[in-house]
Amino acid sequence: MLSITFKMELSLQTPALFFPALSLLILAYTNKFLAIANLIRKLYSDHQEKPQQQHLAQIASLKRRVYLIRWMQTCGIASIFFCVLTMFFVYENQQVLAKIVFTTALILLLLSLAISLTEIFLSTGALNVLLKDLEKWEDDEKEGSLKKRGEGATKILEVLKRTTMW
Repeated sequence: MLSITFKMELSLQTPALFFPALSLLILAYTNKFLAIANLIRKLYSDHQEKPQQQHLAQIASLKRRVYLIRWMQTCGIASIFFCVLTMFFVYENQQVLAKIVFTTALILLLLSLAISLTEIFLSTGALNVLLKDLEKWEDDEKEGSLKKRGEGATKILEVLKRTTMW
């Protein structure tokens, strides 16, 4: 019988390779969080001035997205932590523990990316709320009543018509 054994040893460089990628990933998650937080503040302010059902729908969607981003960040930061812990175990010549901890770091990274994908799909739902309103404006334009809504809506429709396949 032919027996092949493959013994992989982790080095300090292996988990260290993840630091630049994980740092950029956390930065992207943080930027996304800050953009959504600003949007929520603006929608809240707009809703205080002139309550609209659309604002509530958008805020509810953004609330779910903030929740997901928090877990994306948590898993990403935990992944960095476990990469550092892996380096400690490699330094201490504890290869078995290093492999277990590094595997945990990889699983956390995968989980963070899966949550990110879920958040991306959710963000399209928030955009659909806006697109429904724009479609309503387009229907109103066909009926000639868009002037009541102001010229801003007309400009938005013109830009959308040029940039999308309406």
